[in-house]
Amino acid sequence: MGEKNRAWIELSRENLAYNVERLQSLIPKECRLMPAVKADAYGHGMVLIAGMLANLGIEDFCVACADEGIKLRQAGITGQILVLGYTYPRQFDKLVDYDLTQTVVDSHYAQELQRFGKEIKVHVGIDTGMHRLGERCEKTEAIRGIWDCDHLRITGIFSHLCVADSPDEKDRVYTLEQIHKFEQTIEELRKSGIEGFSRHLQGSYGILNYPWLAYEHCRPGIALYGLLSNEEDKHRCSVDLRPVMELKTRVQSVRTVYAGEGAGYGLDFQAKKDSCIAALSIGYADGIPRELSGRGHVLIGGKKAPIIGRICMDQMLVDVSAIPKVKAGDEAVLIGGQRAEQITGEQFAGWCNTITNELFSRLGSRLERMEK
Repeated sequence: MGEKNRAWIELSRENLAYNVERLQSLIPKECRLMPAVKADAYGHGMVLIAGMLANLGIEDFCVACADEGIKLRQAGITGQILVLGYTYPRQFDKLVDYDLTQTVVDSHYAQELQRFGKEIKVHVGIDTGMHRLGERCEKTEAIRGIWDCDHLRITGIFSHLCVADSPDEKDRVYTLEQIHKFEQTIEELRKSGIEGFSRHLQGSYGILNYPWLAYEHCRPGIALYGLLSNEEDKHRCSVDLRPVMELKTRVQSVRTVYAGEGAGYGLDFQAKKDSCIAALSIGYADGIPRELSGRGHVLIGGKKAPIIGRICMDQMLVDVSAIPKVKAGDEAVLIGGQRAEQITGEQFAGWCNTITNELFSRLGSRLERMEK
């Protein structure tokens, strides 16, 4: 257990286990979760979260880059670690040394991996319509050619659904087209005698909205952490998920600002009456967006304290005029619950004009992560 000093993140092992169970219950029994723990597990703390997941029986993980995979190996995480993004050729030796599985981002990249001259485990990316990574699905000869690279040990094939979160009919049609293209690619490979690889297509929204797809793996990200990207999605979702993270900080000082006085950079807050304001010890260097300036509230003493003025690098200001006896050292909740009040991650992200995926993944390294 860490020290709850200036600002910190509390993680619920119980809620993480609950989310794993709920997501696993949606998909076919043969399909295994391969959680995305990239971007420091969406800001939750990659090593802590991966350790919790490993204790729950999860064996496979997704990261964005080789350095994240190396960090997991150094922390004692075993099993498959898939690097979803690009690895620069000068780091190919790290893929071998740390037993990482690399994504083949296109057929040209397959040749670069082949030229390295040592066996590298890979999953082949297929572009079914997102047009980000993967060899285009219609280039069947190029895809088959990747299996001719004798230094590549191909253990999987995957694609990514780009509008699986949308309920719009045109987006559902597009998603079904992506699924069909992925299936066609697999069938073309089988006709050529190429089999024996894991298949995965669904991220969080793919699991929630297309749970019947029967592949060997799926890649939950934001939903694993008990979140959806925004409040609208949360209201629309029928699956009960529980937030894993609470974000908290301390009151560092309390003072009176008199009517007509300003506070903070640019004096953006102007007191219309004598007011009691508190400075909290968290700011944009911790990942709190400046877009939150003058918007939303935090919880202190189980009551709402409106955010005032500009978010600073290391502090932010709140109005505590309606909350009696606030003092330095008191706990303030930015995301989470306090007494009867609750601030959800989706609500907080909405105040910042962004999605939870971005907000949480930008939470800074100064925030100590700890279990509740």
